[in-house]
Amino acid sequence: MSLKDTLTEAMKTAMRERAKFELGVIRMALSDIKRVEVDERIVLDDTRILQILDKMTKQRRDAASQFTAGARQDLADIELAEVEILKRFLPQPLSETEIDALIQSAMAETGAAGPQDMGKVMAYVKPQAQGRADMQVISQRVKAALA
Repeated sequence: MSLKDTLTEAMKTAMRERAKFELGVIRMALSDIKRVEVDERIVLDDTRILQILDKMTKQRRDAASQFTAGARQDLADIELAEVEILKRFLPQPLSETEIDALIQSAMAETGAAGPQDMGKVMAYVKPQAQGRADMQVISQRVKAALA
């Protein structure tokens, strides 16, 4: 069952259970997926759908931190609740040790020796960590490992 099918089934379940908030978030995700499919005239695979869901999650986290900074905790809570719903469709997050092991294997595989090789390492790591870890955190760790 593809990720898009899983989202569609979750939407149907939310409709049956009359879970309006959850239904709205799932519809928003499906809408973003459909928009990309129509714009690019392709059918998205699970990898690309994960990228879209990951981007949506990151946007909501950023919005929540901005709302918190602006003393609007009520709006921040809504954004964080949306993140929790989206996280159900993302794969299990990588642990700290898994991230370190992934970076080390990427460095060994690409022969990275210094900071100038950061792009090679990130290109190797990104497909394996997409949707499972914050790429900003991974970037910082790769930079530290190559320094």
